[in-house]
This record gives sequence, C-alpha cells and structure tokens, in this order.
Amino acid sequence: MGKGDKRTKRGKLFSGTYGKSRPSKRNKKRMQKNKTKQNEGQE
Repeated sequence: MGKGDKRTKRGKLFSGTYGKSRPSKRNKKRMQKNKTKQNEGQE
C-alpha cells in the first residue's frame, strides 16, 4: 500500500484523483447538506 495503490489516500494524492478515501472539498459541502436533510427526516 503506497503511492501506486489507487484505493489509499496516498495513492489518490499521487495520482491526483478523488474518491471515497479522498473526497474533494467541493463535495464536502454537499455531503453535509445531505446529512442534515437525512437527519431531519429521521427525527
């Protein structure tokens, strides 16, 4: 597990891609909004 492993955060940094282990900053806001909407529905 190192720079060549695309599933790890280090590998994502090295290849310059985003994914589950390295989410992009622009998707972070969307994810927080979705979580709050989901939590409101559960209460």
